[in-house]
Amino acid sequence: MTDIQRKEIPWEFEGAEAEIIYHQFRDLPLKTLFISLPEPRLALSSREGFRKARFVINNFNPPELWEFIHQDYRFFEDSILADLGLREDEVCFLSTGLDIEKFALVEESFKEFRVCAFVTAGVGSNAMRIGVDKAGSVEREGKFERVGTINTIALTNCKLSEGAMVRSIITATEAKTIALQDLGVMSSYNPELQATGTGTDTVVIVSGHGPKINYMGGHGKAGELLARVVTKATKDAIEKQL
Repeated sequence: MTDIQRKEIPWEFEGAEAEIIYHQFRDLPLKTLFISLPEPRLALSSREGFRKARFVINNFNPPELWEFIHQDYRFFEDSILADLGLREDEVCFLSTGLDIEKFALVEESFKEFRVCAFVTAGVGSNAMRIGVDKAGSVEREGKFERVGTINTIALTNCKLSEGAMVRSIITATEAKTIALQDLGVMSSYNPELQATGTGTDTVVIVSGHGPKINYMGGHGKAGELLARVVTKATKDAIEKQL
């Protein structure tokens, strides 16, 4: 167990709270954005699938660790969870090489609907136009040779069906791409092409206990709110890193 320090983030959302945790791995400094939910809530991670999560964390790791992490990400994740006293089945885990303190947070509401998004985003070296640019990494037995990402964590007070949560991934992805288009972010591999994301972007959607929603596309108000907060937060996060 390493020495751990905490800095509270002045934010509260339907009982959820957030903080930055400062800790270490192999004597190197780490920072983790730590979101605590008041009880297990249905969450969908584009990396881990559906789970009942009590925590969502976005971990910053410095460049000195990247080679090790790329070769044994599972060990690194297990070590971080053990360090923070967490079980794998209660956490949605994200990681990034970006300064976690430069996150963007945006919230919007309409009548009884509330949606917010935390985003960390870096596009300086790994932005790409998916399906056009050639893949920059190869997965072999769960290990990747290259990592770079835009991480999006979205929470809503709405009680989402599983279908609505899957549709939320589409909505959030479209909204992220709008942010890249509006900022003129081009592919790192083909600078004449508009980027649509990075190669390892991750989205986490956390459902609430409020109004029941079965559709999170652009024709519904909840979907509109999700798109707005993700677009704004992605823009803010990119600008903070720049």
